[in-house]
Amino acid sequence: MPKITPNSVVGNTALAYARAWRAVDADGQILGRLATRIAIVLMGKHKPIYDPASDCGDYVVVTNCEKIRVTGKKAEQKVYRHHTMYPGGLKTITYKTMMEKNPEQIIRKAVSGMLPKNRLREPRLERLKIFTGTETPYDANIIRDHADEFGKTFKRAREVEQQASEVAQAQVSA
Repeated sequence: MPKITPNSVVGNTALAYARAWRAVDADGQILGRLATRIAIVLMGKHKPIYDPASDCGDYVVVTNCEKIRVTGKKAEQKVYRHHTMYPGGLKTITYKTMMEKNPEQIIRKAVSGMLPKNRLREPRLERLKIFTGTETPYDANIIRDHADEFGKTFKRAREVEQQASEVAQAQVSA
């Protein structure tokens, strides 16, 4: 096998395995749909070199996690449970309480539930960075904002539909 020197050419495989940083704005997005897209990127399923046994996913930086939405009555009915491993140690936290105290955990638990339950789960979750607000320490790493791939188009479509209905109402009233 030839020895790789610092100036030797590395093939396309190294570029394919390179981890990109993706920025996602969770403002107004639905929790489950966002979590599935994040899980796909963390696993690397969007890459042509995807292999279930290898960890080839990208980094995902989520901002505005406190502005995420849920549909239906989930805001009142959803409950997060964990056990302290002591007798009678089942603890429950409602969605509203979790949103007030720790909104980052809501997205982290949703994405964790959508990842395969194997040894690669924890390393993949370590590449998920979640922040309240828009400022992150990883802004220099992010080359391109990938919000369009994470449902931002749905938000824009809703805004266009709303503007179209306002124009239609203005024409009817005029």
